[in-house]
Amino acid sequence: MSPTRRTDASAELLCGFIDSSPSPFHVCGTVAAELSAHGFVRLAERDAWPSKPGRYYVLRGGSLVAWATTDDPTRPFRVVGGHTDSPNLRVKQHPDLSSAGWQLVGLEPYGGAWLNSWLDRDLGLSGRVAVRDTKGARQQLVRVDRPILRVPQLAIHLSEDRKGVQLDPQRHLNAVWGVGTSARSFTEFIATEAGADPADILGWELMTHDLAPSGRIGVDYELVSAPRLDNQGTCYAGTQALISAADRATDRIPVLALFDHEEVGSTSDRGAQSDLLITVLERIVLARGGDREAFLRTMADSVCASGDMAHATHPNYAERHEPAHRIEVNGGPVLKVNQNLRYATDAVGAGAFAMACEQAGVPLQRYVHRADLPCGSTIGPLTAARTGMSTVDVGAAQLAMHSSRELMGANDVAAYAEALAAFLAPK
Repeated sequence: MSPTRRTDASAELLCGFIDSSPSPFHVCGTVAAELSAHGFVRLAERDAWPSKPGRYYVLRGGSLVAWATTDDPTRPFRVVGGHTDSPNLRVKQHPDLSSAGWQLVGLEPYGGAWLNSWLDRDLGLSGRVAVRDTKGARQQLVRVDRPILRVPQLAIHLSEDRKGVQLDPQRHLNAVWGVGTSARSFTEFIATEAGADPADILGWELMTHDLAPSGRIGVDYELVSAPRLDNQGTCYAGTQALISAADRATDRIPVLALFDHEEVGSTSDRGAQSDLLITVLERIVLARGGDREAFLRTMADSVCASGDMAHATHPNYAERHEPAHRIEVNGGPVLKVNQNLRYATDAVGAGAFAMACEQAGVPLQRYVHRADLPCGSTIGPLTAARTGMSTVDVGAAQLAMHSSRELMGANDVAAYAEALAAFLAPK
């Protein structure tokens, strides 16, 4: 396949991936289906794991860890990490509201959502619900891909200075979904979507998503416009990288670790601060016949690439960027460094990823945040601290991070996946 055709195919596949994955739970479902199609087998954490080498993955809520093993339990790991969640508006526990003759659904921000980008958009719903059944409670995915919600902007004529209003997350983010007093309750609606009785809906983790489809834009279609590029760009690229690495001869064990809850600090049963990754890695060694000593020796030679999206230099706000570190879309993967460890990159990790880019034949960009602006963070520092692995923070360049819709280069999709594949399976 020519480079142009590979770029086109990768960008289109990323768009399909995102449109199939409106919530972290759906991200894991999409990744699991792709892995299963390439011979990966799901394991349950509560079961004994097979001793024979193979391709496996585990799910824990909105998080997933996948790997491909050999007979040697002492081979070090190469891990690509990412996160499945994105900033959005999520449904409150008592969501039914009414005001001025309108029926509303109560919403609240999740993570650092750029709130004004969620106004006046047709929104659907997705996530999971707990449904009572004969054995207790089962978890069921829900996805509503029709425009049922809208958070309306205030008309410019009603603002005091015609410059808009400062959004109050308590008062200004509730979504319109009906008029009058006869609207059914939110629980009734979700029960219908889940095929259950309203009395059997025991709980939910539900969120809104923008219904406009992802797509290629620009005069020459060199850009990708989509929701949730942060961080489904990495989820897609990492999945493709693992599948590619599993087919290559290598002296490393390739691992993909996708965590939920990065946008709110990662402190949960399935976030990067949990025991999920470190437990899975130890069980991989134990299942191959290794012991605790073998596991610790393996970890000492393992490396993690924490994949998250990176800030491209904004054409309208170029002064907000470090002037000596311009980042271009379609300019190749980005290595991210922060001296105060908001990114975990050290020299070992940087060397490993730079060599991966050389092996893949893709250019490498290096990002540093302005010293006078607060820098965001990733799963990188948390993963490094929990596992002791040398870690490098990397990504693909984008604009409008944390907006309801974001923008990246179409060429960067394939380049990012190829660099991650070379990192997982170095020559």
